[in-house]
Amino acid sequence: MKYIGAHVSSSGGVENAPLNAHAIGAKAFALFTRNQRQWKSAPLTDKSISLFKERCAEFDYKPAQILPHDSYLINLGHPEAEGLQKSRDAFLDEMVRCEQLGLDRLNFHPGSHLKLFSEEDCLDRIAESVNQTLDKTSGVIAVLENTAGQGTNLGYNFEQLAYIINKVEDKSRIGVCIDTQHALASGYNLATPEGFDATFAEFDRIIGFDFLKGMHLNDSKKELGSRVDRHDSIGKGVYGLTVFKLLMNDSRFDDIPMILETPDESIWAEEIQLLYSLQD
Repeated sequence: MKYIGAHVSSSGGVENAPLNAHAIGAKAFALFTRNQRQWKSAPLTDKSISLFKERCAEFDYKPAQILPHDSYLINLGHPEAEGLQKSRDAFLDEMVRCEQLGLDRLNFHPGSHLKLFSEEDCLDRIAESVNQTLDKTSGVIAVLENTAGQGTNLGYNFEQLAYIINKVEDKSRIGVCIDTQHALASGYNLATPEGFDATFAEFDRIIGFDFLKGMHLNDSKKELGSRVDRHDSIGKGVYGLTVFKLLMNDSRFDDIPMILETPDESIWAEEIQLLYSLQD
């Protein structure tokens, strides 16, 4: 079963996200559980938590179909003490919110070295941050997202993601989300059947499909290896439709949330229908 959806608004309260997802015909969704542009947010209210759970049940959204995303401010590999502590505190808060909402995974960008220490030191720090957070929470999987490799962002290749995973003590609570635009930007050519097969054979060898907990389905405004994070609508960018048809007909990508982060939310319902129409 393919669960296709989008990163919907939770404006006015997290309880509105399931409504917004249902309105576009989504079988999955992503959301922010707090304001992603602020370090601190008001706690979730009992009313919001209860309504969120009620609406998920009403529209048949189970935890395996929901992929919350953490704040873009968070850098779990921050080289400086103050920035690192703020990031760790915020990440812990996000994991606790997922616990409160009954969700089982939280998607996050690994971190950035900011040219202040080595990539390896940064990767070690990211793993240490994840371990500390997992020790203080339960039931929620920390889901590493591959990045485009823009600036000093790490996690742009499978080896870096595997390095972090190998240093996380509880392997049952670490996973990966593959973003199709970031993959192309960082040098993985998913645009052809041959490139698709080679890329995911490499993924399986280096990381393993057991760790795949979500996908972000985005076309790309930028070419292969650009190291630039610029999403485009499905079929309107560099990719065309080949990669999305391959994904929709590959059982290795069943039963995980597959989330649109494409730029024109007014056509998300059409994009969801388009993706399902690609199934043979």
